[in-house]
Amino acid sequence: MEESLMQENEGKDVKGEQDRSPEENTAEEKAWEEGLGLYMKEAFSLPDYDLRSYSPLALAFLGDAVYELIVRTVVVSRHNASPNQLNRERSALSRASAQAGMIHSLLEELTPEETAVYKRGRNAHSFTKAKNASVADYRAATGFESLLGYLYLKGEFRRAIDLVRAGMAAQEGGGNSQEKGKER
Repeated sequence: MEESLMQENEGKDVKGEQDRSPEENTAEEKAWEEGLGLYMKEAFSLPDYDLRSYSPLALAFLGDAVYELIVRTVVVSRHNASPNQLNRERSALSRASAQAGMIHSLLEELTPEETAVYKRGRNAHSFTKAKNASVADYRAATGFESLLGYLYLKGEFRRAIDLVRAGMAAQEGGGNSQEKGKER
């Protein structure tokens, strides 16, 4: 069967992901991201809303889930460990202090629009109290989650992942996050 597929594709211009130009990858990935968002809207009959009309705390609520999905995916992909060990690693990355450290290392990399969303989330008055975190760290983490929720709703999943990756690299390595997370 494999042989027949190889013969069928012989002579055709079949490009693997590595063989595509960055422009082709970006266009395909953008279409996939937009398609996922459109599918979600269609599947659940979700209305279109102006992203600026969302409360920063609603964006943070969604951004928390986006962040958790990214972090859990990374933790599980790093190694196959017991759920207890996986949860300890996830918890260390999900603490308000860790998220605050990440966003502080990323501030210079944010666009003006992203900075505005982050600040709206950071300055939002939440009725919940920070558990095991300073008020400043809790607010910075809320701002970071607001930004991730905003990027998710905007269909910029790649950017959200790149920001978390750069923030994690800065936290884990203490290095320059601009070099480790260049893509915008």
